[in-house]
Amino acid sequence: MKNPNLRVEKIGGTSMSRFGEIVDNIILRDKNDIYNRIYVVSAYGGVTNELLEHKQTGQPGIYEKFKKHSDYQIALNTLKENLCMMNKGFVNAGLDLDDANEFINDRIDQAVSVLKSMSAVLASGYVNRHELLLAARELLASLGEMHSAYNSANILQDRGYDSTYIDLSGWHDGRELTIDERIKDVFVSVDPSRTICFATGYAKGTEGIMREFDRGYSEVTFSKIAVLLRAREAVIHKEFHLSSGDPAIMGKDNIHPVCNTNFDVADQIADVGMEAIHPKASKPLEVNGIPIRVKNAFEPDHEGTLITKEYISPKSKIEIVTGSNKVICLEVHDTWMVGEVGFDLKIMKILSRHKASYISKMTNANTIEMIIFEQDCTPEMIKDLEDKFETVTYKEVGIVCAIGSNIAKPGILAYAARALADARINILAMSQTSRQTNMQFIVERNQFVDAQRALHNSLCKEIPGSGMLRGKE
Repeated sequence: MKNPNLRVEKIGGTSMSRFGEIVDNIILRDKNDIYNRIYVVSAYGGVTNELLEHKQTGQPGIYEKFKKHSDYQIALNTLKENLCMMNKGFVNAGLDLDDANEFINDRIDQAVSVLKSMSAVLASGYVNRHELLLAARELLASLGEMHSAYNSANILQDRGYDSTYIDLSGWHDGRELTIDERIKDVFVSVDPSRTICFATGYAKGTEGIMREFDRGYSEVTFSKIAVLLRAREAVIHKEFHLSSGDPAIMGKDNIHPVCNTNFDVADQIADVGMEAIHPKASKPLEVNGIPIRVKNAFEPDHEGTLITKEYISPKSKIEIVTGSNKVICLEVHDTWMVGEVGFDLKIMKILSRHKASYISKMTNANTIEMIIFEQDCTPEMIKDLEDKFETVTYKEVGIVCAIGSNIAKPGILAYAARALADARINILAMSQTSRQTNMQFIVERNQFVDAQRALHNSLCKEIPGSGMLRGKE
């Protein structure tokens, strides 16, 4: 049975960097309703990039220095200074500066000590290098969330509220607990109805939260807490609305928030890299019937986007136009393909070996094309494919998607194709399943932006004779 009052709420790093506004917009917005909330917080914006690597550019951080036996200790001491400087920016919000600095300085000093020991063990050559490096990566990642969660509880305490720092990092806890066991163990002594909880987005467990999820770990922690504590709703606070299109492409005045949708649509947009929630984190919430609400942290009066399992738009409409221009069209052509049962299994085995998955797949008698993310298209994988098949080619492209919970309307595909043709955009390939939630168009990369605009302008408004409506609700 769900806890009818409990909400688990995740606050992202960019929003956390504006924590004074977060306090006013979210935490203390209704002073008569401040408890029964568990806030799962990310590190402040840019901190995890500095600890691990930049999420978008891949620029290496402290982890890479440790991995290469470089000057990681100097880098951590520099980080310590930066975080203490960051703390100064929260004094006006209520942070006890001396206490906060002492906390993060102690954690970083201890991390340096542990990493020194790890480095010595690595140098011995007697241990599994991969496992030890993964442990170092998790240790580094945990510092960012410990910093922000501790500060958050400190600020609310300074303002006179009962607030609790929930440390899921397993700091100084050598017990071999799974992530679920750690969450249960920590919360058994915490009553969210009496205290405002700030939990670290990183959670330590024997299975290693970063083995499968890597930088998506905070969403996994958020999801697990919501499921294990049977929350009635899981809320994600971002610095933007989940909207009908990218404001940087369409213009802020040409888009609108999506008010309701379902988990299927959330999966579709996540598949092309649009951030709502990691699909591996959303699945447990979906299975347990816990709705997700995505809110703009800086427009608190807007109800946000409610994502449920059951929702189907009462009228056919395109809810979101999105996509990615960081993809490759990988084509395998082989004259022996036609009629051979399981031919594509040979391709899939190679992709699996190189840990590459596809977003979209198109086939005919002797050709299979897959759209994969550019970062997964390694020279080693291409070489393995070329050794096995007659002709292998790859091309930089863009994938543009028109997505909705109810787009099963005669003529919509033709209307979309006409919109692209009118914008003089050639469709290289396209894909749509009979479930009809996502029309995917492959276009030249230099036409990616124009293709999104063409589809959004044509589909996210009423389509004559189709019953399709603009996505506002």
